[in-house]
Amino acid sequence: MARRERVVRMSVELPLWRALTAYRVLTTGYAVLLFVFARDGYERPSVAVGFLAVLVVWTLATLPRVANAAACTKRFLGADLTVALTGILLTPLADAQAQQIDGPTLPSIWTAGSVLAFAIKGGWRWAGFASSLVAVANIIERGEPSRDTFHNVLLVWVASIAIGYVVEVARASERTLARALEIEAATRERERLARDIHDSVLQVLAMVQRRGTAIGGEAAELGRMAGEQEVALRTLVAGGLVPASRVSEDETQGAVVRLVDEPDGPDGGSTGADGPVDLRTLLAPRAGCRVTLSEPGAPVLLPAHAAKELVAAVGAALDNVRRHAGEDAHAWILVEDWPDEVIVTVRDDGPGIPEGRLAQAEGEGRLGVALSIRGRLRDIGGTAELVSVPGQGTEVELKVPRGTRGKAER
Repeated sequence: MARRERVVRMSVELPLWRALTAYRVLTTGYAVLLFVFARDGYERPSVAVGFLAVLVVWTLATLPRVANAAACTKRFLGADLTVALTGILLTPLADAQAQQIDGPTLPSIWTAGSVLAFAIKGGWRWAGFASSLVAVANIIERGEPSRDTFHNVLLVWVASIAIGYVVEVARASERTLARALEIEAATRERERLARDIHDSVLQVLAMVQRRGTAIGGEAAELGRMAGEQEVALRTLVAGGLVPASRVSEDETQGAVVRLVDEPDGPDGGSTGADGPVDLRTLLAPRAGCRVTLSEPGAPVLLPAHAAKELVAAVGAALDNVRRHAGEDAHAWILVEDWPDEVIVTVRDDGPGIPEGRLAQAEGEGRLGVALSIRGRLRDIGGTAELVSVPGQGTEVELKVPRGTRGKAER
């Protein structure tokens, strides 16, 4: 059953933009309250009222602009900073005493929100540019700046540059994470295809090679060609991954939150159905005159995907019995249903596996145990253990935790 992977993307900057939106609204209210409580001390309150009215309208009207990086354009950032600088420079006109007592400017701490927008959008360089302009405006507004003025200016400058730097590091981490998850997805898909190839095409080619060699004549030539194709295909299956440079830079923008395998339905469409199935029903066809199935009296329920992969691993183990122990070998399948896991054991009475043979087989590209058995169990969160003693047969123990659907689906 074909499966495909869906990548869900989400930028870690989104919470920063949301926080900035809330900050702008709250600081607008704060600037208005400062004026309301100190309005009697203003020499020209009409100037303050006019600017604050513009500030409130501007803040509310531009909320969608600070919702994400795409909407927050350079033109908007320039206009937003202009509003902040204008408010700072208008402060002496509205209240000349503000210069003397280091009182708050008309926009007050709302100005920091404009600088932070530069930091989130463009990083520390943009933040340094915007905070420098704000610093110059504050020094001009004060006329003779005090120690507190320099302290506030330096605080905004350092904080905005630090936030801009953190944003740049976060973006680099997003790209690295996205690239790693793309490679992981390619690896998982390659292993899935390798299992399918091993369970079908490679076995057919190996059978054609053996039968052709046994028959002789023209069939022997056909068997030789099938053997060559088998070797070539095993080499391809066991080959390396797609180089990381093949992953497009555009495809790795944004963080990848989750990789989701979606099974395709019989009609090729995707379906999320993975209801519990009885493992005994799926294993029943594996029983025969030389394969004995021992199972509990009650249904052994597992999610459909996990059950399918477990049965396929059992099939691969039985194929290995027939291939290596001979057609006359006997095999026993034992199903154990435990509260926290399901254990399926496949035993045979063959000659066993010589020490080091599995590692040698993997090196030769024969991946039956590595992919068709261990790979399948690993993908559904389970484990596969193989114990073999020369002359005493082989035992494969497959364990699947309860309720698992595999790493690819969680």
